[in-house]
Amino acid sequence: MPFTPKLTGFADEASRDLEKQIAATREIGWSAISARMIGGKNIHELEQDEFDRVANRLDEAGITVPEFGSLIANWGKTIDSDFAITLAEVERAIPRMQRLGTRLVRIMSYAQEPWGSDQHEQERFRRLREIVTRFSEAGLTAVHENCMNWGGFSAEHSLRLVEEIPGLKLVFDTGNPVFQRDRSKPEPFPWQDPFEFWEKVRDHVVHIHVKDCLNPVSDGVEPEYTMPGKGQAKLREILADAQSRDYDGWIAIEPHVATVFHAPDPDAVDWQQCYDSYVEYGRRFEALLAEI
Repeated sequence: MPFTPKLTGFADEASRDLEKQIAATREIGWSAISARMIGGKNIHELEQDEFDRVANRLDEAGITVPEFGSLIANWGKTIDSDFAITLAEVERAIPRMQRLGTRLVRIMSYAQEPWGSDQHEQERFRRLREIVTRFSEAGLTAVHENCMNWGGFSAEHSLRLVEEIPGLKLVFDTGNPVFQRDRSKPEPFPWQDPFEFWEKVRDHVVHIHVKDCLNPVSDGVEPEYTMPGKGQAKLREILADAQSRDYDGWIAIEPHVATVFHAPDPDAVDWQQCYDSYVEYGRRFEALLAEI
């Protein structure tokens, strides 16, 4: 049987304009968007009247939103940042998720401190317990991504979060291990192995993000992102294993091949190229799934 999971994507990589996000999604043949940036703001940072307009337009277009790609505790915030900022983001996100029927919210575990320095682990755990509790009490699921945050240091770090924070689930990003050092192993800290990471955390994964890329030439250098299956993210192995385990969650594409979500100057981006590459990525990913 072919592997036919539910498919969505971070359509803000096609455009920051909602109409073009909808158009790109339809052009691939999908009906779901992982909501993140609309215009110049994250979906939980929009003014209320603008959010209402967005929600109504998505309903009209028949587009569902299975996931909020939130800013909550992400790599842009250090563990000593004001926790009130985080809690305000949570409180804005909850009613908006409920309005859109969204069940999953991507969170992180705050930015990594330089390795070898105090990572303030207990404070991270304390904050994430509060974040997860607030979402859980609203009937929503917070999923932690293995990105440039404490939980992304290694699979063992992600598993420690699951152990310390009741109710926390994981979203596994296939590409992020390719450009992160495995801090669970001895120096010189090899690049993480995506399939090894997946095998260790898969029992707690309820959502998957798909990126593919090549190991960077050195630390601190952006990796070269590729079309799905063309990099070192071991996509075929991970997806085949997910299929063998009857994975029935969503899979979201997050291409990064034309522009990275956090590009320093969005005005300098060739958005037509972004749109075209997003659609191509979605189609190539469907072809990869068909092979599996």
